[in-house]
Amino acid sequence: MPFNVADLHPYWKAFRARHPQWGLQIRQATFTDPFGQLRSGAMDVLVAWLPVEEPDFTVGPALCTDPRVLAVASDHRLAARDSVPLELLAEFPHATALGLPDYWEDSYLPFHTPRGRTLERITAAASDNADQLISHVGMGDIIHTFPGHVTRYWGMSNIRFLPVPEMATLTFALVWRTEAENDLIRALADTVRELGVFRF
Repeated sequence: MPFNVADLHPYWKAFRARHPQWGLQIRQATFTDPFGQLRSGAMDVLVAWLPVEEPDFTVGPALCTDPRVLAVASDHRLAARDSVPLELLAEFPHATALGLPDYWEDSYLPFHTPRGRTLERITAAASDNADQLISHVGMGDIIHTFPGHVTRYWGMSNIRFLPVPEMATLTFALVWRTEAENDLIRALADTVRELGVFRF
């Protein structure tokens, strides 16, 4: 599983308490081709933002919803703002990762602003290195949108996090390969449903 933040630990701990017969390992998914890890069997369940529109996948219960923030270098010309309109994001380069379905990438960061301006992607993110990504932001090479929960874990003097009110809140849910569904996956999904959705 890729979404390993402390706020979600109650789900994993509840599952382990209810089902000690099964092991649960929490792992970080790569930024590139994350669905490939499900399809290869390297992961049984993925925590992914919605929508996920893969015909061979089942989308399970939602775990959390998370507002959006924009990370900029502390000396960036946007850093003095209280928030950033979506239209303004077109004036600066962004990062992308290889192997993301277009619809899924667009749901995270639109390819175009409401007025049709292109949001340029220039830097391919490392497959499993968030530190490299935030380093690009800190150097002023790019600006980058994140789920808001990162502000709880990344306190950096050279980075400023700004709300982007026009960007939709992300919903993260359990996703698994339909043909691989088993008692363990169903039990995890039931645990998440019973505990309900966490709102950051």
